[in-house]
Amino acid sequence: MAVQGLSHITFVVRDIERMAMFLCEGLGATEVYDSRAIKFSLSREKFFVLGGLWLAAMEGEPPAERSYRHLALKVDDSELPGFESRLRAIGADMRPPRPRVEGEGQSLYFYDFDNHLFELHTGTLEERLARYTHE
Repeated sequence: MAVQGLSHITFVVRDIERMAMFLCEGLGATEVYDSRAIKFSLSREKFFVLGGLWLAAMEGEPPAERSYRHLALKVDDSELPGFESRLRAIGADMRPPRPRVEGEGQSLYFYDFDNHLFELHTGTLEERLARYTHE
């Protein structure tokens, strides 16, 4: 018996169409399902595929407050400026980066329209562990 990996991540959002725009235009996701008026789950939902991940958005009451709890997605370092431009163009709220040590990769932090924090990160776990063991 073993966990095989990540199945999906669900975001609860006020405006499911706005989240679709955020994921598709801002991050390059592909929408693969829209329940429309049919409720198989708790509310209307849409499914997306982003970098091989299944993301779900459900209409409802999103988090009332922002926190550092976030979803980090892996990208190439050379792609960070392009993502930043796309995200600014759709009105994503960009957040200043946290202090970094050399060798742990670069990050771009931003909020969606419902207080969910995202990170685009260029490093790997192996790189981070190697860097932290040399401190």
